Amino acid sequence: MLEFHVLSFEGPDLYARAGGIASRINGLAASLAETFTTHLWFVGDPDALGQEQQGKLVLHRWCQWLSHHHRKGVYDGEKSKVDDYAASLPPRLFAHLKPLLRRGGKAVILAEEWHTVHAVLHLDWLLRKHRLRDNVTILWNANNTFGFSGIDWQRLRRAATITTVSRYMKHLMRQLGVDPLVIPNGLDDQAFAPTSRFATTQIRALAAERLLLVKMARWDPDKQWLLTMDTIGELKRRGRNPLLIARGGMEAHGTDVLARARALGLRVTDRAVTTPGALPLASALNNNGNADVILLTSHIDPAGRRALFRAASAVLANSRHEPFGLVGLEAMAAGGLACTGCSGEDYAVPGQNALVLERDDPMEFVHLFERLPIANQVALRKAGRKTALQYAWPRVIGRVLLARVDACARLAATPVKNAKLVHPQHATFSRESKQPSLGIEL
Repeated sequence: MLEFHVLSFEGPDLYARAGGIASRINGLAASLAETFTTHLWFVGDPDALGQEQQGKLVLHRWCQWLSHHHRKGVYDGEKSKVDDYAASLPPRLFAHLKPLLRRGGKAVILAEEWHTVHAVLHLDWLLRKHRLRDNVTILWNANNTFGFSGIDWQRLRRAATITTVSRYMKHLMRQLGVDPLVIPNGLDDQAFAPTSRFATTQIRALAAERLLLVKMARWDPDKQWLLTMDTIGELKRRGRNPLLIARGGMEAHGTDVLARARALGLRVTDRAVTTPGALPLASALNNNGNADVILLTSHIDPAGRRALFRAASAVLANSRHEPFGLVGLEAMAAGGLACTGCSGEDYAVPGQNALVLERDDPMEFVHLFERLPIANQVALRKAGRKTALQYAWPRVIGRVLLARVDACARLAATPVKNAKLVHPQHATFSRESKQPSLGIEL
């Protein structure tokens, strides 16, 4: 018997959704659960059940006693949650695994991001102490470079196989003396769901005879928001009558972006969507006057996102530093024309399935798009959709993940000689577990 256990801060609860990692985790766990018993251990809604079963998927909401006091979301009270997760989760997970492993079963641990590093070290120590490590494959994945400065890479390499999401990230991590395996991101079934034709037509009609562009990303300098505003300004100067539909985040850089828009003479108006779905979004975008930028100030659900991506002349998913580029791939899946950067978007082939920007120059997009006839735009959209289908989670799991897991399982776990218990550099305790998150010293 084989079980999968996914360790992540983000997860399916609204409380636990902060960005692309939640999309990755939800799709990965749901797709694994179509075949295998899969457990997802995440920092969940403090008011939901601590454990919940959905078919072969079992949700374990962790750190709820802390989340009860930190209501702003998964990363509110981040430090205390990291400590609690590392100290209390591994013993509970080990207690679950122990009978399975002693019956000859096997388990795969898929841990995500720096928040889970100490939990991985703790679990590895417990498994080795009880001589059960050989029956467990542990993979630790980096979606971004956040938190890298605090990771003891030597210890982590001994405890887990390190993976990442793109060749770009692999090369960045090699500079740290780490050589990770690449397992790309995937898309869930929802990404390929049919788009409301009526809503798409309505959105296009709202921007009749205008160049409709869409950008959705955190307010982060690396997301090229300032370049985006410069591009809209240049298109307006050239008489292209652009309309940008933008959705940012809560970050302070948003102030700089809006200031740049005003300095360029761009008219910005706010819109909020109070009801999920593509049609309510289309209605919210109505009566936009002479706005150059419509700033969406509320959450946009997947159906609304798909309608926007498909209706837009192009989706500006370009970034200066992009580990994978999930938005670009989502735009392709919806039938949109993706315009990506050139860092981690391994799936983007310039002029074949996407537009690819390489410079911090607004004229680059202007020139690329102006020389793109309608027939070529249609061809790019069709090719992009075909590309996205290759990244559906079932295909990524079957083509890459399971092959990596099998290869790792065939390698005997590295024996640890003369191992002794040591407190980590920062011992962690929780109200639920008073034992430290222990590691191994060689």
